[in-house]
Amino acid sequence: MTSPQSSPPVVQSKEQLHETSQSVKMAEAEKKKAVVNTWLSPQLSSYFIAGGIAGAASRTVVSPLERLKIIQQVQPTTSDKQYKGVWSSLVRMWREEGFKGFMRGNGINCLRIIPYSAVQFTTYEQLKKWFTGHGARPLDTPTRLCAGALAGITSVCTTYPLDLVRSRLSIATASIPLQTSVSAASSSAPAQPALASAYHTASTSTRPVAAAVFSPKDLTMWGMTLKVMREEGGVRALYRGLVPTAMGVAPYVGINFASYEALRGVITPPGKSSVHRKLLCGALAGSISQTLTYPFDVLRRKMQVTGMNGLGIKYNGAMDALQSIVRTEGIRGLYRGLWPNLLKVAPSIATSFFTYELVKEFLGAS
Repeated sequence: MTSPQSSPPVVQSKEQLHETSQSVKMAEAEKKKAVVNTWLSPQLSSYFIAGGIAGAASRTVVSPLERLKIIQQVQPTTSDKQYKGVWSSLVRMWREEGFKGFMRGNGINCLRIIPYSAVQFTTYEQLKKWFTGHGARPLDTPTRLCAGALAGITSVCTTYPLDLVRSRLSIATASIPLQTSVSAASSSAPAQPALASAYHTASTSTRPVAAAVFSPKDLTMWGMTLKVMREEGGVRALYRGLVPTAMGVAPYVGINFASYEALRGVITPPGKSSVHRKLLCGALAGSISQTLTYPFDVLRRKMQVTGMNGLGIKYNGAMDALQSIVRTEGIRGLYRGLWPNLLKVAPSIATSFFTYELVKEFLGAS
């Protein structure tokens, strides 16, 4: 009996190998094209455009309160020349700088917030789809919190240098008390009362920061950016305070989105989605998230202006800043500027969500 012979191996010709190789390459190209089409889809573009417009509208509406919050967060606490109270501070800002004072820093703020808000809304929408398997699983509150937190971190990391420069420009022309060294003060005529600081002993004078340490060229977006890089450590200085910012933004954005969508289910049930109800949802969501995460915002501002001549603020890191604030001002110091912030956050977040949904609907995105 003869043993069965094994069949000979199939040998592909050069033409067949070439065709196989071409098929594989075409399949890979189709996959890449599908990925590109996903990121450049009309729906995704609608999210991006709607988010950018929503951000610009929301910040412009509350620009005076945004600037006042920053000034109150960073001004020295040992002088009677502080910006105190919301209305009196706004009147003082108008008297000293006019309408330009209200809008100081808003140009760069919009330049920052457009990509920031666009990236945030787009990332959130995409993460919701990925986490739920494009609708295969229910969208619960933990998923919304996680998607919002990741969206916040992504957006803040992409636009942080613009936020730092905006903070510098916002306080550069404010007439807040400045701190100068004792040696500099001794050369002037009458001695000023000394201020005890955690870092040095200084004397005070009340005048715009810009009058003391900035040239007109520095009071532009590009000029301030170059000044920070030149005097404070290059590109790395533009990211000072990024860690506490990310720590604050992650829970803030997560709570913001989760609160808004939860409130929408209660305040705007089917048939009751009027404009004022939608605005109320955004206002409440923003107030809740801002109040819970506000100390991180104070830390961010303090870190952003550390090293800024005339303010007497100098920290070695986020923990050093936190300990110094609590030691010198108490827990209350972590909530400085909260009241004007709450006054601005309600119309700001309400405008943001309302504008986003309005533009998204206009562009035909679901």
